[in-house]
Amino acid sequence: MTETSAAAGVDGNIRKFPPNPDNSCFGCGGASAHGMKLAFEADSSTGRVTGKLRIGADFQGSMGVLHGGIIATVLDEAMGKLCRLRDVRAVTAELTIEYLKPIHVDQDIFVEAHETKHIGRQMYHAAEIRNAEGAVLARGHGRFVVIDPSRLVKKT
Repeated sequence: MTETSAAAGVDGNIRKFPPNPDNSCFGCGGASAHGMKLAFEADSSTGRVTGKLRIGADFQGSMGVLHGGIIATVLDEAMGKLCRLRDVRAVTAELTIEYLKPIHVDQDIFVEAHETKHIGRQMYHAAEIRNAEGAVLARGHGRFVVIDPSRLVKKT
């Protein structure tokens, strides 16, 4: 479970994305009992998505440090929320993570994402996780592809 400063709604240039109780996404959904329930804010005036998080021990790898996959999930989710600023739906096509310093469980961390390039259906994003002192702990780069959600077919 995570702790965050984001709340529901829109406030001027700020769009807030709390965990949606109808969404079962592991990262940002509210319907998954074992999910992270991440929340973010998007600022249309700066083109940035931010989140203040505190991720608990359920998501550690070992020795009180967040699992690398969880760090990747946080960065991917923040970058994915950038698509909301363009009012499109997109999926992650590529994700690259740099793990710079250990991120401890139950530590306040701050994630920030921004778009670096947009070409047709391809959106390129970057994100960083920092600690309370401002040190960069991890960073990621992603390529997202805009999709038409109506074309997604659930296979049984």
